[in-house]
Amino acid sequence: MKWHQAHTTWFFETFVLRPFLPDYEPFRQEFRWLFNSYYNSIGEAPPEKHLRASFSRPSLAEIGAFRTHVDEAMEKLFASEINDEAARRIVLGLNHEQQHQELMLTDIKHAFFSNPLRPAYDDAHLAGARDVSPSGFIWHRFRDGVTEIGYPLDSRNCLDFCFDNETPRHKVYLEGFGIANRSVTCREYLEFMSGDGYARPEFWLSKGWEEVRKQGWQAPLYWERDATDSTGWRIFTLQGWHPLSALLDTPACHVSFFEADAFARSRGRRLLTEAEWELAANGSSIHGNLLETGRLHPAIAPGDGLDQLFGDCWEWTASPYTGYPGYKPLAGALGEYNGKFMSGQMILRGGSCVTPASHLRATYRNFFQPETRWQFTGIRLAD
Repeated sequence: MKWHQAHTTWFFETFVLRPFLPDYEPFRQEFRWLFNSYYNSIGEAPPEKHLRASFSRPSLAEIGAFRTHVDEAMEKLFASEINDEAARRIVLGLNHEQQHQELMLTDIKHAFFSNPLRPAYDDAHLAGARDVSPSGFIWHRFRDGVTEIGYPLDSRNCLDFCFDNETPRHKVYLEGFGIANRSVTCREYLEFMSGDGYARPEFWLSKGWEEVRKQGWQAPLYWERDATDSTGWRIFTLQGWHPLSALLDTPACHVSFFEADAFARSRGRRLLTEAEWELAANGSSIHGNLLETGRLHPAIAPGDGLDQLFGDCWEWTASPYTGYPGYKPLAGALGEYNGKFMSGQMILRGGSCVTPASHLRATYRNFFQPETRWQFTGIRLAD
């Protein structure tokens, strides 16, 4: 958690204060490389990522002092006129910080699960959102045709924001398709498991099957066998352990792309492409089980409409993370923010129960390696 706070502070010092505030004095010169994440063009290589959680120094108090130092310098910057480039970087820095606020909760969950005592982050009770189970899948149909995806960025407005990988807006042709009205539930995923889904190679991509055997996957991350529950399982949440029987109708979460794809194949379905997802989400308001609800765990779908597009779980798509036609990364070191990761990763859409609502939009492109499971990732089917 110290690293997250220090890194987001480092971002403002490195990309805003050093280039735009005359006579700015850095808090500590060593922090320029210590809290760098992956910006190789800045200079000295940062420490290995796996070491971030092991730094006993600098202390939390010193990290707080670093933050105060940068905040005070930002106030000095705000006291004078800010040019457009500085404003763009400040807005980017705010969105970057929202990303890390979400990552902090996913990291806390993983850290507490890794702790032998399995402590709870929040003692609140996980109540269901509905008294009845969701219906079977209802398919919403979309006709074939040309659509536009990507954010229509107004480059003349320095406060208009999206990440560079959301641009440029462009046309795509889509065949007609159907999208399920809600996310796949734990009950449905348990059926996949009970049908030997993890032992049937015909459902799995080759790399996914390798991961199943290498990692010994038998269930989503944070599921653990529990003979005292009727399902034989329990789930670790930010509110501690809960029997699976109490969460059967909530979305299945913490699955990899490979697991999502295998589940879809087992049902004779597939995952959406990101263009299909964006078309379905266009015009939808940003509402749902997001960070602001305070639930911090996926909830039962609220009805039979096209639900859970935003919130609950990031939804794996079938689309690899690549640049849109005509994509150009930002100039300079900031070009490393997104562009250099456009290989070996898959796109997710929609946000999760720990994503701030103000951070999301229909064009938002998240991305992770296909074996990733620690993020709040789930499944929506297409046909």
